Amino acid sequence: MKLGRLNHIGVATPSIPDSIAHWRDVMGATKIHEPFDMPAQGVKVCFVDTPNTQIELIEPLGAGSPIHGFLAKNPLGGQHHVCFEVPDIHAAKAEFEAMGKKVLGEPRIGAHGTLIFFVHPKDMGGMLTEIMETPKEAH
Repeated sequence: MKLGRLNHIGVATPSIPDSIAHWRDVMGATKIHEPFDMPAQGVKVCFVDTPNTQIELIEPLGAGSPIHGFLAKNPLGGQHHVCFEVPDIHAAKAEFEAMGKKVLGEPRIGAHGTLIFFVHPKDMGGMLTEIMETPKEAH
């Protein structure tokens, strides 16, 4: 497995508007994208640009959101995952599985409109790790 570009750091939050205020007013972010819903994944997301990556703010969308469990343990929110790019999502999935890593589900479309999957934190040094196929326009 070749480590690709860090695409983003996912940050769970109980309130995207409050988090936007923090990233704008405390951290000095000047490029904050419009939040949008991802009903299939049970979340609302908002990207904050930094000079070398993005922060993905993730808020629960509805009662069945997978983010509720994280926020129950971390009521203020916090780092949820890291996301690295790969050139071929299916080859990457096969490589992780061949190493005995627990891939969580099949590749699916993520917030950037490209295929993603997650690898269980127990197999990734304690970090939930998102693997994302490099967006075609990034080439």
